[in-house]
Amino acid sequence: QVQLVESGGGLVQPGGSLRLSCAASGRIFSIIAMGWYRQAPGKERELVAVIVSGGNTKYADFVKGRFTVSRDNVNHMVYLQMNSLKPEDTAVYYCNVAANTISGARTYWGQGTQVTVSS
Repeated sequence: QVQLVESGGGLVQPGGSLRLSCAASGRIFSIIAMGWYRQAPGKERELVAVIVSGGNTKYADFVKGRFTVSRDNVNHMVYLQMNSLKPEDTAVYYCNVAANTISGARTYWGQGTQVTVSS
């Protein structure tokens, strides 16, 4: 079993910054990809950013130039540095990890952390 624990959400003013963290623990053989999704009220969950095992990254167009995804391979952690936040970034942010485990390749979700951008 693999567990994901997120932290770093909160309330921030427009133009401000937040850094989200996600720690993966459990029987992980190797990480395939780690990333972040978000879901705003009344909307579908959408990809924000992902970083794959080779280090390549992919960003949604709406965060390019503002958000940066990074990882700590040793400790199985992924981070999302969010700068120049806008009210439309308000959402629950979910960590997502694809990993090779004793049960094969699996995808896991964190519990979500609320990010609210408001003055």
